[in-house]
Amino acid sequence: MQKKDFWFDLPQEQIAQEPCSPRDAARLMCLNRSNNEIHHKTFSDLVDLLDAGDLLVVNNSKVLPARLIGEKEHTGAVCELLLLRQEKNDIWECLAKPGKRLKPGMRILFGDGSLIATILETKEDGNKFVEFTYDTQTLYEKLDAFGRMPLPPYITTQLEDQSQYQTVYAKELGSAAAPTAGLHFTPELLNKLQEKGIGLAEVTLHVGLGTFRPVKEDDITNHLMHSEWYSISEETAQKINETKASGHRVIAVGTTSCRTLESVAAKYGEIRACSGDTSIFLYPGCEFHCLDGLITNFHLPESTLIMLVSAFYGYERTMTAYKTAVNEGYRFFSFGDAMLIL
Repeated sequence: MQKKDFWFDLPQEQIAQEPCSPRDAARLMCLNRSNNEIHHKTFSDLVDLLDAGDLLVVNNSKVLPARLIGEKEHTGAVCELLLLRQEKNDIWECLAKPGKRLKPGMRILFGDGSLIATILETKEDGNKFVEFTYDTQTLYEKLDAFGRMPLPPYITTQLEDQSQYQTVYAKELGSAAAPTAGLHFTPELLNKLQEKGIGLAEVTLHVGLGTFRPVKEDDITNHLMHSEWYSISEETAQKINETKASGHRVIAVGTTSCRTLESVAAKYGEIRACSGDTSIFLYPGCEFHCLDGLITNFHLPESTLIMLVSAFYGYERTMTAYKTAVNEGYRFFSFGDAMLIL
């Protein structure tokens, strides 16, 4: 398939700039894979849309406040780093601005100068290897003090509360972006789901910014997918296998949970406790080995994420659903509305 096949027109005003309040007041488009019906609900209706015995699999990765704005030593020029991946100890791979002017050996000072970044090396793709020095026990304390949430470029307003870009169940630090389908859950909604007998299992996949990198190849099968680290616990593997054995549904919350489960199922032929890196790319024609349902937001045109949804729901049906969402005034992208595919 061609990249252009996944294009759709979206009015600028339908790109959500802030989350719904409360979170579960977002709209929910319900898509039925067996009869092609489309229904329009609210996310809080999820309790009524799922059955006792169903299992929701969420990504518990926590977003680092990984955007740092500082000054170049000696000149005071404004510089920006975005932490992408911990290479080892205090050495991180980062996006840097202005990238071409930041040479190996240069230092950037943040906040009161108690956090310093030294440029070590420039990679072929332009990213930098950077070493941090600080006066606290861990770098994360400095990120909490000086860092900002790494919001996608289409969100142009600053958050009043940084927790708005975290899921309520986030716990494992390491993501450069939020697993946004999970942003719609509230503690109250999770309690109602549990009371009905709907299970919850956690996986971890640390979201990299490669998620948002555009597909540059016209033939999508030539696209090289980014790699991300994942982990599945023994408890989660057991819950998933018991759910499948009992005939109930396993529903991934978000494309990151989906990629984690399908990576493991494709590798081992089953879900088992494990961890590693995945660069799985799901597009129309790929088989799914674990999922029975998917909760996801509305994604960017020509992105790997809309291709994943098309793989699960079908290309024609997905593009029809997106056209319907535009016509019905749904809000798109990270802080936007959601769809439930069953």
